[in-house]
Amino acid sequence: MNSPKQTDTDATPLDQAARAAWLYYVGGKTQDQIARELGISRQRAQRLVSKAVAEGLIHFRLEHKLSSCLELEAALTRKFGLELSRVAPNLGEGVDPTLSIASLTAVEMERVLASASPIVMALGTGRTLRAAIESMQGMNCAHHKLVSLNGNISPDGSASHYDVIMRIADKVHAPHFPMPLPVVAASAKERDMFHALLPIQRTMELARSADVTFVGVGQMDDSAPMLQDGFLSEPDLAAMQEAGAAGEIVGWIYDESGRYFNFGPNLRAAGVRVEMGEGKRVVAVAAGPAKVPALKAAISGCLVNGLVTDEATAEALLG
Repeated sequence: MNSPKQTDTDATPLDQAARAAWLYYVGGKTQDQIARELGISRQRAQRLVSKAVAEGLIHFRLEHKLSSCLELEAALTRKFGLELSRVAPNLGEGVDPTLSIASLTAVEMERVLASASPIVMALGTGRTLRAAIESMQGMNCAHHKLVSLNGNISPDGSASHYDVIMRIADKVHAPHFPMPLPVVAASAKERDMFHALLPIQRTMELARSADVTFVGVGQMDDSAPMLQDGFLSEPDLAAMQEAGAAGEIVGWIYDESGRYFNFGPNLRAAGVRVEMGEGKRVVAVAAGPAKVPALKAAISGCLVNGLVTDEATAEALLG
């Protein structure tokens, strides 16, 4: 007996959009076939597939390796001695590259977490890393440990919108160790009080022992994420710019040579300062014109030895 066709009254619009998109992208059916399958018009089928894409129900992954991206990866590795280089295709002029590199970062994280041997993965925070976590597939990684490099508490006491440790733990079902700290403490004395707590010390030790670390990189121009998110005041930012600040990683600010400052807001940075050790991999995830000076400094200063970026940023770095 044939099953009754689904009608508009049998499901919500999003239910139907999801089903239509599944039939189109996974089942390989034409819009005419989808219309017959769902008992709707061809025009309705077309609108449902478009709605699924617009609502973010469909996530695309490009399995084909573009030769131009591969060439840029090889060039980055040669020029900067990177252990890992991943370059995503450009999305077009004026388009935020976050979506492109987030998908590529998700694939790289999944590859790392696929290891049969237990590892410790440390994570920063930020818009791009959060987007990467949202792009990840579900996994069962109970043998690994996930640890945050910095806190997620804003100056007003609220949790940062771009924290990632809880989200990735839900995705991959791994033990996780958050850092219950402000990103930047009100004073050096307050930071030292937090660091004196035994649970904080243990979490920081775990973060420093990480086998693989993924971090965002913040620029230090007038669009600095730390300023936008309220972690730096305008006078703080101006003072750091005057001192030659090039970028920041998990709240720690460094100069054009990739050297961390030992004054200013760094005296109040509460998280773990990212530094490479033997056998460690530290992957920077960033793209866009504003990120180029910060990435150049981080790479030249050996703060990172891995990079996920897009074509335009890779070309700028190489140029």
